[in-house]
Amino acid sequence: MHRTRVRVVEDALDANNTIAQANRADFDRASTRVVNFMSAPGAGKTSLLERVLPELAGIRVGVLEGDVQGSMDADRLASLHVPVTQLNTDAGFGGECHLDANMVRSALPSLPLDEIDLLVIENVGNLVCPAEFRVGEDVRVMVCSVAEGEDKPLKYPLMFRTCELVLISKIDLLPHLEFDVDKLLYNLDAVHPGVERMLVSARTGEGIGEWRDWLAAVVDRVEAPA
Repeated sequence: MHRTRVRVVEDALDANNTIAQANRADFDRASTRVVNFMSAPGAGKTSLLERVLPELAGIRVGVLEGDVQGSMDADRLASLHVPVTQLNTDAGFGGECHLDANMVRSALPSLPLDEIDLLVIENVGNLVCPAEFRVGEDVRVMVCSVAEGEDKPLKYPLMFRTCELVLISKIDLLPHLEFDVDKLLYNLDAVHPGVERMLVSARTGEGIGEWRDWLAAVVDRVEAPA
């Protein structure tokens, strides 16, 4: 029984990877670079996008917004006058806590890829499942807020291990929290040694310029930044 379960999981991931490759081929044909943007619920992904997207001058940005239900985040981003497509997992996908390659593929006809240089896929807030499913992205960015505690890389190592960049968000709250940034960075290096990291605040704008430049580099490079 245990071997059968493992086989089913492997088959599901293999099928997902095949569709992810098809997505990636479509993105490459359109010369669209793709960021899979992940975090726990409430880490501040949408706020960070609201802050950084207006600063990406000369880069045509689109957003694929993933949520179980509702369009609140998509509505916020649409006010920036960028193309936003809502992808809910409750209808047709069983309320999944992540986006997989097939879900993303179902949304591609709604995305004007030929008019998008950088597509940000804002994944469903979850620290487990999104890390397991490639969707055809070039890079993965993980957001970890200081309100979550320093132990998150140790408790959810796969999420941190599969990312090219970790944004440590809400640093404006540090004076009000018992949070040790050095301890978080130590734990981060324990699971993903040397992964790029930035301290950011959507509220104050700290670190946003550095992140803007990183995103611009994703668009400029043939391969994703190391």
